[in-house]
Amino acid sequence: MISIDILLLWLDLFGVFFFAVSGSLLAARKQFDIVGSVLLASIAALGGGVIRDIIINAGPPIAFTNPAYLVPPLLAAMLVYFLFSSVQRFTSLLTLFDAGGLALFCITGTLKALTAGVNPVAAILLGVTTAVGGGLLRDITANEVPTLFNARDLYALPAFVGAGLTTLLWHLGLFTGLSACVVAAVVFAFRVTAWRRSWRVPLAVRGWHRPGRGTGAISGARD
Repeated sequence: MISIDILLLWLDLFGVFFFAVSGSLLAARKQFDIVGSVLLASIAALGGGVIRDIIINAGPPIAFTNPAYLVPPLLAAMLVYFLFSSVQRFTSLLTLFDAGGLALFCITGTLKALTAGVNPVAAILLGVTTAVGGGLLRDITANEVPTLFNARDLYALPAFVGAGLTTLLWHLGLFTGLSACVVAAVVFAFRVTAWRRSWRVPLAVRGWHRPGRGTGAISGARD
C-alpha cells in the first residue's frame, strides 16, 4: 500500500508540472524570453507550496530542499518552447492545465496541513491557499488580472470543494490513492465545467451587474 508521504510527493509533483505549464503558456502569450518562461513557470508551480510550508512552519519549503521540484518547471518551459507554435487554443490549454494544478494542490495542501496536526477548518483554508497561491503570483507577475478575482470565473470555489472532501475523507479514514484521484477528478470537472458554462457567483454588492449585461460596465444601483 502506498504511504501518505509517497502519495503526497507524487500528487505534489504532478500539480507542480500542471501549474508550471500554465505559467509557461502565459509567458509565451506575453512574449517573454525562455528565461522569463522558466521563472514564471517556477513561480506558478512552486508559489503555493512555499506559502503552505511557511504557514505550517514545516522548515525550509520542500521546493528548496528537494531537487525533484525543479524538474517540472524546466520541463514545462521546454515543452512550451518547442510546441507552442502549433498550439491553436491557448486559453483552453492554460485553463485546463491550471485546473489540473488546482485540483491536485487543494488536496496536497490540505493533506500536509492535516498530517501536521492542523485543525480541519484551518486545513481546508490552507488547502485553498496552496491551490490558488501559485496562480495568483503567476498572474500578478505577468501583469494580468488574477483569475482568483475575476468576476467572470470560478476559481477558489472548486478548491474549497476539494479541500473539504479531502478533510472529510481523512477524518473518516477513507483517504487513499484512489479516493485522492476521485477528489481531483471532481475538482477538475467542476473548474472546467464552470469555465465552459460561464457559471458565476454573486458580486460583492447586490445590485451590481457584470460587464456586457446592461450598460456594459459594473455599476451600482443609484439612490
